Amino acid sequence: MIPVPGFENKRVAMFGLGRTGLGVARALEAGGATVLCWDDGDARREEAAQEGLRLDDLYAADWSSIEALVLSPGVPLTHPKPHPLVLAAKKAGIPVIGDMELFQRALDASGTRARMIAITGTNGKSTTTALIGHLIRHAGGNAQVGGNIGRAVLDLDPPEDQTVYVIEISSYQLDLAPGFRPDVAVLLNITPDHLDRHGSFENYVTVKDRIFANQTGRGYAVFGIDSEPVARLCTSRCGQQAASGSQEGGPKVIPVSARKALGRGVYVLGGKIYHSRSSRVEEAADISGVSTLQGAHNWENAAAAFAAVRVLGIDPGRIAEGLQRFPGLAHRMEQVAEIDGVRFVNDSKATNADAAARALSTYDRIYWIAGGVPKTGGIESLDAYFPKIAKAYLIGAAAQDFAGTLDGKVRHTLSGTLEEAVVQAAHDAASDESAVVLLSPACASFDQFKDFEVRGDAFRTAVKALVSQKETPAQGGGAAA
Repeated sequence: MIPVPGFENKRVAMFGLGRTGLGVARALEAGGATVLCWDDGDARREEAAQEGLRLDDLYAADWSSIEALVLSPGVPLTHPKPHPLVLAAKKAGIPVIGDMELFQRALDASGTRARMIAITGTNGKSTTTALIGHLIRHAGGNAQVGGNIGRAVLDLDPPEDQTVYVIEISSYQLDLAPGFRPDVAVLLNITPDHLDRHGSFENYVTVKDRIFANQTGRGYAVFGIDSEPVARLCTSRCGQQAASGSQEGGPKVIPVSARKALGRGVYVLGGKIYHSRSSRVEEAADISGVSTLQGAHNWENAAAAFAAVRVLGIDPGRIAEGLQRFPGLAHRMEQVAEIDGVRFVNDSKATNADAAARALSTYDRIYWIAGGVPKTGGIESLDAYFPKIAKAYLIGAAAQDFAGTLDGKVRHTLSGTLEEAVVQAAHDAASDESAVVLLSPACASFDQFKDFEVRGDAFRTAVKALVSQKETPAQGGGAAA
């Protein structure tokens, strides 16, 4: 845990008592604050009480005695409308902040030389975060990986001089972190997502750009320029630096691409990573055969990871070794099993169409399981990949709408549940050489599952049941009943 300083003997309100909120409350208490905790859900309040946290009904609070409102990332800040407690805090002139802001303050107060790499983007940020942490550890470094992935940021180990924090940060968290200042900031891509939370795509882009807002000339900004909105931000940032001087005007900009060669930056062509700088191009690594980094989207992730760890001074040879040994990320194009030549791939983390496109582009013959709570635009943008889909198995709230999009283009069935979809897809794919049964839902999970991880686990369980059924006759030795 990282104790949060600056609130000693002061009252701080904490609203939203999920995983992040509970961690924040403990870290604030460890720093000497009096924390007033509340959540609209009875079960979460009960869990907080069992952990010994103080519960106070914040709807009846005296805001004049409260120093700050710390908001869980999932609570609406601005759209579709501000939460009532946000309005109450702002009316009282009290700052509304989140866990990443508290983490930055703790890091600033630590007096250590600990560094931070922060990663954001609509898609790929979890893979890139995990990959960067893996590369640092492979080179013998102390990487603390967390944030919007794995451990909550304040649950990580306290900073030491050699610590490198590798932090995945969402747009929700950036919205609540006005002082956030990573040493290396990575923005992978931006596509329409979470528009209900940010009000418009333009607002969403603005929030993502905040990852660079407080960086100085000593920092590094890594831009995934294959994404058009990110390329615009990169061009704008470079233009500002040209006008004011790069050392004072902001961080050193490093463009990355998986589509084209760059005169400066890091790019991937044909599965090979190239580092271009000072009119010199070096081949840095060959990842064409790395099973956990297949597809152009993963090449972009690898290019961003290479750029981020290279500026730490890690030897390129060690980075290349680490890339070869990357174990991959659970629920992101994770191969769960292979049954008679048919691969079963868990891509449950694909919670929107753009994320699903990355998996669909990787395989050639797909039995696709999709559906859940649909995002804006549905799956219409995936039309180019429909010829690869042998059949689709539609689940959850989006099933009927997705069926309408696929009518006349892709064979499909309304499976309803994930378990039924796995059984149906396995049966249909059994005689199809080199087929892939792919769970890549292009939807949120909340209609049938708590989160994408639970959904992915359910897919694994269903596939393992098929494996067990396949093995049982052989284990029976041919005995008759």
